[in-house]
Amino acid sequence: MALRWLPPIHPASLSVSLLLSRVCQELLPGHTPPLSRPFCSIKKSPAAEAGILGVFHCSYCCVGVLPLLLTFNANWCDRGLVPEGSSARGSVVTSERDMAVKNNSGIFESKIKGRVSRRGLHASMTEPCVSCTTFNILAPIYKRLDKEDQGCRESEYRAYWFGRNERILDRLLCDRSSIICLQEFWVGNQELVDMYEKRLGEAGYINFKLARTNNRGDGLLTAVHKDYFSVLNHREILFNDFGDRVAQLLHVESVLPFWQTRYGSIQHQMLIVNTHLLFPHNSSLSVVRLHQVYKILQYVETYQKENKLDSVPVILCGDWNGSKRGHVYKFLRSQGFESSYDTAHHYTDSDADAHKWISHRNHRGNICGVDFIWLRNANNHRKPLKTSWNEALFGIIKYQLRAASLSEKDAFALLKADSSGDYITYSGFCQALHQLGLTGLSPRDVQELWRQADGNGNGVVDYEEFQRQIWDPRWSEPLEVMAEDGRRDDTIALDVKNAGLFPPEVERGMWPENYSLSDHARLTVEFSLVRTPCSRPIC
Repeated sequence: MALRWLPPIHPASLSVSLLLSRVCQELLPGHTPPLSRPFCSIKKSPAAEAGILGVFHCSYCCVGVLPLLLTFNANWCDRGLVPEGSSARGSVVTSERDMAVKNNSGIFESKIKGRVSRRGLHASMTEPCVSCTTFNILAPIYKRLDKEDQGCRESEYRAYWFGRNERILDRLLCDRSSIICLQEFWVGNQELVDMYEKRLGEAGYINFKLARTNNRGDGLLTAVHKDYFSVLNHREILFNDFGDRVAQLLHVESVLPFWQTRYGSIQHQMLIVNTHLLFPHNSSLSVVRLHQVYKILQYVETYQKENKLDSVPVILCGDWNGSKRGHVYKFLRSQGFESSYDTAHHYTDSDADAHKWISHRNHRGNICGVDFIWLRNANNHRKPLKTSWNEALFGIIKYQLRAASLSEKDAFALLKADSSGDYITYSGFCQALHQLGLTGLSPRDVQELWRQADGNGNGVVDYEEFQRQIWDPRWSEPLEVMAEDGRRDDTIALDVKNAGLFPPEVERGMWPENYSLSDHARLTVEFSLVRTPCSRPIC
């Protein structure tokens, strides 16, 4: 087997696990193990006595893909990898079948380059790291077993759901992320709950579960590893809306100090949110879904103010049931959040990058990217929350008007309703919102929208105001939000280092037919902790 020489790699710049995952990609085309601790076991071998680190088993073995054994010399990082039989001590050992796999030139270097932090200016070579995994594990009460019989669910067959969830736990414990956020956790089955709590607990995790309202049967589970964080507070957010959705907020602090100052050690704190938004069964639910996000951000903002946590990073994890082209995505971007996976892969908000990856195949057979780990550092640019909320609502109104193939004048006529003058009245505005299917707004929300649309406050919206506020709004640029006391001290920020989806095919926009753990991919992101000035935004 021809294995290209790889350049020496400094041990502080790349973890062993990450290097090995790249080697797997080099040897097995299409083979992309998860980035966070992708190797399920490290076993000592007789070769260890000769200075070899050990035999590493690729975690892909857990799901029956080609086994790949790698042995490394203790000073691997100084030499790079070499072909078996060379004079250097490090070697790659593969099965006979593996040796027949054609080597893909350029994969190793291109993958590494694509995942280098875009904000490395503040990072050091010894920066501490934490990882986060989000995974919708498909509750057995929702998993269909028979296309012909939609009522046949996995929950009726213990052997099926028990075995699948055992494999899910195997994968999660193999990755050993610092934080695990699960959606569609079957809280209604005590045996399954006990299984997760026992195995996660034995592995060192503190677990928090939350059921959806109205006894829906599923809910959320957030697990925090005790080696990394202590949980200072845990809050439950109940939306009490159409979809009975909920969210969890955890306030955590690093177990080990991040850095030392003349005043002592500094602990790192952050806020973590886990949620699962309503599925958009029809366009009228866009407002409901947007309102769920608004409630989360309101809660986070209030909690930060009450506890003087303006400088801590916020991570939002979950199944957002919406793509990069949706209103929820744009709303969160306007609030200073960035998609960690897209950041790691240098994807933008452009249409060209909108479908580079997927994470879900829904019950309709459609594939889309809906699972996100959002990050916002304290000094990211963002607009006031109320401003973003109103802009998002007007964006939905405009989208619905254009979806109805209405011209600008026809849209104005629709909003005018029965008004005798050349203007829109409040009653006509409310009637038009109902016609457009925007029924999820509260009376207070509608009144606030009306106030924004009626720019001069004379009680009606004329054609010019309609153009400026609704049809073609020119909103102000994002505002930088600073700490309330105006301090310019250094603060701790999270920097996206790596991000990976499993199964790996979804990173290329394809859904593998033999994947059976869930109808969602698992997303893992690795963050480094860096110091950055409070007063300067991260660019």
